[in-house]
Amino acid sequence: MSYEFVKTERLGKIFLVTLNRPAVYNAVHEPMHHELASVWDDFANDTNLWVAVLTGAGEKAFCAGNDLKATASEGRAKLPESGFLGLTQRFDLDKPIIAAVNGFAMGGGFETALSCDIIIASEIAKFALPEVKVGFIAAAGGVQRLSRYIGRLAAHEMIMTGRMVNASEALRLGIVNAVVPHSDLLEKAMFKAEEIASVSPSAIKATKSILNSLVIEEHLPESLAFSRDVVSDLAKTEDFKEGVNAFVEKRKPKWVNR
Repeated sequence: MSYEFVKTERLGKIFLVTLNRPAVYNAVHEPMHHELASVWDDFANDTNLWVAVLTGAGEKAFCAGNDLKATASEGRAKLPESGFLGLTQRFDLDKPIIAAVNGFAMGGGFETALSCDIIIASEIAKFALPEVKVGFIAAAGGVQRLSRYIGRLAAHEMIMTGRMVNASEALRLGIVNAVVPHSDLLEKAMFKAEEIASVSPSAIKATKSILNSLVIEEHLPESLAFSRDVVSDLAKTEDFKEGVNAFVEKRKPKWVNR
């Protein structure tokens, strides 16, 4: 299938998926969410595809997260049931996805990478959950996954300040599996995908089924559903409106705490 906001390519058993809104650093609006949900549905149902690699178009960004300009003009995007970019609340996929982070991964972009099974980062990659800076929260799994994957206190600090970490710090914290030269990123990600595709697909599916069950036992789906409820309330506050407007107008927000 052809898509407007994502490029896909079949490379033998490997499915290469490229977020394709480089003019806005691959920021995500509602149509893009639903396109990606369809892409992952196709991947899940295709028995000839065993592993996927997800990356971003352009030289600067993997994904800038939520398209706040679209939010300001059109309101909050209605996400598919499978979550941000059709992935963050997808708990039944039994095939691995490798995130090849080619630039900055902000907010929902970072949360999408955290939803993948392996993260390989370019040396220029940067990561942040900056939602608090615009009156929002990391509601697509950033709070839950980051606090599970790295030290709890380190996660608290990143989430509550919204600060950015570079690739080397991300590796030290355990956010990524590897950092590679920028020009080698896709080659290294494809090599890892080929490595996975060379082993038993039945064993990989069985392994992913167990990993998915662990996530469910940890009540991640319920916690993400609670996040949606919290965000619905947060979106009614003056601070949320001010944060989005300040971002669009390129000024410092004036918080009112209500």
